Formats: sequence, C-alpha cells, structure tokens
Amino acid sequence: MEGLLNCIPWVHVAACIMVTWIRLLRLAKDSLCCFLILTQISGAFEIRAAQSGHLTFDSSLEVTGKISGYRGIWFDLGQRSAYGSKYSGGLGTYTAKHCPTAIYSKQTHKTFFVYGGTTQQEERRLLAMVGFFDHSTGMVCQPTVVHDKQKVNDPHDNPSLSIDSEGYLWVFISGRARHRPGFKYRSTEPYEIDAFEQISEEEFTYPQPWWIPGQGVLHLFTKYTQGRELYWNRSQYGLGWTNEQKLAGMGGHYQISRCIGSRVITAFNYHPKGNVDKRTNLYFLETSNQGESWQTVDQRKVTPPLTQTDHMALVKDYEADSRLVYLKDITLDGKGNPVILYITSDHHEPGPHLRNREWTIAQWDGHEWNLTKITHAWHNYDMGSLYIEPDQTWRLIAPIGPGPQRYGTGGEMAIWIRPAEKRQWSHFRNLTEESPRNHGYARRPVNAHPDFYAFWADGNPDRLTPSFLYFTNKNGTGLWKLPYTMSHELEKPIRQY
Repeated sequence: MEGLLNCIPWVHVAACIMVTWIRLLRLAKDSLCCFLILTQISGAFEIRAAQSGHLTFDSSLEVTGKISGYRGIWFDLGQRSAYGSKYSGGLGTYTAKHCPTAIYSKQTHKTFFVYGGTTQQEERRLLAMVGFFDHSTGMVCQPTVVHDKQKVNDPHDNPSLSIDSEGYLWVFISGRARHRPGFKYRSTEPYEIDAFEQISEEEFTYPQPWWIPGQGVLHLFTKYTQGRELYWNRSQYGLGWTNEQKLAGMGGHYQISRCIGSRVITAFNYHPKGNVDKRTNLYFLETSNQGESWQTVDQRKVTPPLTQTDHMALVKDYEADSRLVYLKDITLDGKGNPVILYITSDHHEPGPHLRNREWTIAQWDGHEWNLTKITHAWHNYDMGSLYIEPDQTWRLIAPIGPGPQRYGTGGEMAIWIRPAEKRQWSHFRNLTEESPRNHGYARRPVNAHPDFYAFWADGNPDRLTPSFLYFTNKNGTGLWKLPYTMSHELEKPIRQY
C-alpha cells in the first residue's frame, strides 16, 4: 500500500505531461517551431508555445511568473455615440481612482510600479503586473504576474501598489461591482517582486491603500451597495483589518486621494440618482489619524457617512451649473493647503459640446476655494498628474494635445507649468508628437524621482492595437518606451529622444 501511495504523485505528473503534449501538438499544427516550458506552481502547469519570438498562452491555464516584456491592456467600454466610445484604448495605467500605481524607494533606488498587462498584443486577457526601474543601472526588469484575471479583459480590475514599513510590496487588485472580487497580495521578500502570496479575497473596487509611517495602512475603496459608495478600513500590519465603514453615500461617488505625511486627503464627486453619466459636484475631506475622525478643509469635524449633497464638505456646486466633474489628481501646496485637479464637461459623450471641457484647479487659500482654468480638454477621460514641487513650481503632465485619434481617449502628452506665486499656466514642452496612437493616463509616482517622473500607456481608441508603456523625466528632456519583448531578465528601456 505504501509503495502505491508513493507512486500516485508520479501518476499525476505523467497524466499532466500527457495532456500537455496533446495540447502542444494541437498548437504545433500552425507553428513552424514550438517549444514547451513547463512550470509546476501549486500543482498547475503553464504551457507556452513560441513562434517567431513571441509566446502563445493557453487560455484555460493560469499565467504565473514573469512575462518577457511590458504589454499593456487594451479595452473598449462599448458605450458608443457619434464620436466613438465613451472611453477606450491603451488603459494599462487606468483609472485615476486606482492609486498609488508607482512608488520610488530610496532604500533600493528603484521605482516600483503596477499596471494592467496582457499576454500578447492580439489578446485582451488582463494580468495584474508589477515591475521596477532601477535608477542605479537604468534598467527595467521582466515584469511579474501578480494575478491572472483570466477571462476578464476589463482594466477596472487593475492593481494599486503600497510598500509597508518593512519594505514588503502590497498589491491591491480591484474587483468589479459585486460579481468580481478584489485581492490583496504581499511580496514574499522585502523590496522584491519575484513572488507574491495572496493575503485575502474581498469585495472592493478602486483600491487606494496608503501606508502611513508609524500608523499602518488606511485603505479607501468603493463598494457597490446603494450605488458606488465610498468606504474605508485600516490595519496596523496589513493582516488584521478593522470593520469597513462608509464614508459617503449620496447615490454614488468617484474618489481620488493622496497621503502626505500623516494626512490622507480625498476629493470626490457624486452621482445623481446613481447615474455615473451625471457625475457632478466636488467635495473634500481629510483625516490625520487613519480614519478615526474626518474633517473638512476648514477643520470642522464630520460624522460619516455623508448623505446630503449640500454637506459642508462641498467645494463647488457644479450641479447648479449643469457641469460634470471628472477627477484626476490631488495634492498639497507649499502651505499645506489642498489642490484638486479635474476636468469639467457638459456631457458624458465624447466629441465637441456647446461649452468646452476645461482642465481645472481648485485650491484652498486658507479662507476659500479658488477655481482656476488651465486650458481646454479634448476628452472627459484624459487623465494627467499634478506636481507641486519644493520651489513651488506647479507642473501638469497630461494628454493635453489632440492625438491622432482626435476624439478618442488620450492624445499627445505635454508638460504645462505654473511658476511659483503665479496663477498663469503656460505650455512648457511636448512629450510626444505625431504619435501613431493616443497616449493616456499619465501617473505620478509617490516620492517621484526626477528620472522616472510620470508613466503611462498608449493605444488606438478606435481599434485593438498593441499598447506600449512609457515614462519621462522631470523636465521632459527624455522619453523612454518600456520593451514590449525582452530577451533578458534586465534590459534598458528604449529611449525615444
């Protein structure tokens, strides 16, 4: 009996190999050259067949380990009108509500980042990916698959990133509504991305985990309860969590946030009668004690959840102006006052409207909110990042120029500048020109290093195309494309200029 039991695992392996070869032979019918890579992880085999230097993945098996290149996810919501889809294209760094997506680590001199990837250019299979740029060597690593969403192609399930006080990387992978769960993963070693362990499977969307020095992690997220409602909970080490609490429930909200020191600041809109295509108004709240208490910009305590649209947290009543609000970024100025970046619009559909879309800033001056228009926007889902630098230069990196797919999501990336102590914005430099595909969703790393100041993805909003990932330096004097196909574990990104 003991001998029989000892041979059972080998019988299992032999059966797996037989099935593998059958599948390989089927793949080989259309291949001039095939090779097999077998890896056993948790008892499952991964099959890859290669021809002309690229990999084909068996869609019935989980993809694990490394991917030999940076391949962003392409997506089309499918909600179409006269000027195309509501949003579509290369959405590997989508959404603005997934944050943070990149963190510079002084300890390792690396910028770690996450994105929504895929297996190869003709596929739309979502992989939650993590990679890093090593500032010491100028190289990027082959990215790691943290989680394979398999049949999901929707970048609403993209990941967010956090690093705890011991250097472990945490990847919070978004779920969607109440039918796709979210996941929390932690790296098995500090400051390493080779392996991750799943910590939990939960209901959350749009994860925003903020690790606060000396306190732990505060997680802001969305649940589809009575519309898209805002919640938070916290943990000291990321393993045991407090009960989730509702922050706002006025029919639905979208939220952005940032952690600066011990302060977590957040801005959100609201959805009248739960309709996301009517998103409007602008609200602000903050906490400096992991959500133990919340307050308005003028330090008035509030009792969550917010349920009334005329709440004292209101920054601007855009509903009265029949304007929609699309949130982009939030930060603090040199005096510690909040600054919010967003786009206002007349309608949820793409294309020209009666009134222009506007890139807009809301800044608290200690007494009131001041609203400033930067320039016109081309699309509701053009997403950029706002930097307020130590010398009080304000910098916007965003797809402000019209792209080759004129009415689609994204455009040509540019830098706009507002000098210290001035309110006037001006164009500083184009980052991309005459591109074949629109660029979108420029993301700001936490503690951004000047050599890796923003990163984003490109893609054609009108049809399925490969989606490449890019990054730029602080002054926009260099643009680098991450390699779509990699032959080595570490490679130099491809400098565009």
